[in-house]
Amino acid sequence: MTGIDIRHYDHRDAAELRSLLLEVYAEVYAKAAESDPFATVDRFAQSLDGWSQRPGWSCTVGYDHEGQAVGYAYGAPLLQDARWWGGLLTEVPADLVAETGTRTYALSELMVREPWRKTGTARRLHDALLAARTEDRATLLVDQSHPKVHALYESWGWQTLGDLRPRIPDAPLFHAMLLPLTGPGGPR
Repeated sequence: MTGIDIRHYDHRDAAELRSLLLEVYAEVYAKAAESDPFATVDRFAQSLDGWSQRPGWSCTVGYDHEGQAVGYAYGAPLLQDARWWGGLLTEVPADLVAETGTRTYALSELMVREPWRKTGTARRLHDALLAARTEDRATLLVDQSHPKVHALYESWGWQTLGDLRPRIPDAPLFHAMLLPLTGPGGPR
């Protein structure tokens, strides 16, 4: 099951990918969406549309040998003066959260369908998405009610910056995490 073909996409492909990304999301988050308004497909569609229109949006999709999508990851660079850090509840130095538009890549989503979980697929999608990035670092948010996911990201080298609650109605409390990105010469 780990023999997947990973394809790269950008904002020009977003409209064509939209239904596929929503289909995978609906399957992966079906149970959560039953009781959590924050996890509904409609809410996710709004988020997807916002992210995929951002400059620099990129996406990796993994496909099995039959051409079925097994999962994906996507994100975009944080814009200068991004609101990303606005809900940070942990006090950190101001320069740590200052954005230039080219400093930080925000990994917004990473999800894998059930049959391909625990096969290394999530890590492959993650690594493929971040491999070509030119930013100094990446950031992501992990719902604090998912400690196994948080531990997984830590095992991949992510470090917790602090607690963050987005200024979005009914959003959960997150761990904001950072990962230094590497280039051909290693860590910058």
